[in-house]
Amino acid sequence: MLIVLGFILVFGSVFGGFVLVGGHLGALYQPVEVLIIGGAAVGSFIAANNGKSLRATAKMMPRLFRGARYDKTLYMELMALLYVLLTKARREGMMALESHVEDPASSAIFSAYPRILADAVLVEFITDYLRLMVSGNMSAFEIETLMDSEIETYQHEADVPATALRTVADALPAFGIVAAVLGVVHALSAIDQPPAILGDLISKAMVGTFLGILLAYGFVSPLASRTDRRNAESVKIFECIKTTLLANLNGYPPQLAVEFGRKVLYSTERPSFMELDEHVRTVKGR
Repeated sequence: MLIVLGFILVFGSVFGGFVLVGGHLGALYQPVEVLIIGGAAVGSFIAANNGKSLRATAKMMPRLFRGARYDKTLYMELMALLYVLLTKARREGMMALESHVEDPASSAIFSAYPRILADAVLVEFITDYLRLMVSGNMSAFEIETLMDSEIETYQHEADVPATALRTVADALPAFGIVAAVLGVVHALSAIDQPPAILGDLISKAMVGTFLGILLAYGFVSPLASRTDRRNAESVKIFECIKTTLLANLNGYPPQLAVEFGRKVLYSTERPSFMELDEHVRTVKGR
């Protein structure tokens, strides 16, 4: 898991380098500084967000430590599913899809693609627009406009955790300064103490600035950036579905419609033309 590896490198480089220059890790152990910075960060995070934002962030965090949710294999399954559905509609009419879109869990077509079926949001997006296509009351332009609005709403909701984390990352250095200032105030109140004691108090105060900056740019900010990338991947799969369905609505055959969908994918997950064509031929031969 790259995120864990990255955090280990950050931790090891910073603290390992400190030890290599002769520093003592015990000097950095300042639980009160951690309490001030961490407590202020958590408090501001709670104050700046509502219950929905807090739940969305808590739900997102475990996903950041997992592998990619949408990979080439899943995209191949998605395009095979869309190909089968659109081929059935082309041969038997759109009404042939009604039972499949009304109850995808019981559909033999959807059941053949368990990874897609396990993603409730993805299945809902597909079935909702197939249902509109079955009704035949909306033009391709109207469906495209509705798709764009839904994708925009989804992206806005998905961006909430990233925005919340980025706000915390921006605030952490300032909270580190607050902790350092409080430490300096405490040190100055002991100005009559020997230089060794006074120096120890000032060094402890400086740990606050160090911790604030380290937590912000070494840990929280990377989490926000990783959340942004996950969100972009999630939006891309909806754009793939949108492009495929609209191509079909505009009269292109299923095999060409899924090719339209393939072209909008990121190059790292996009199957080649031959891979998709071979996969479609395999599905067609079942």
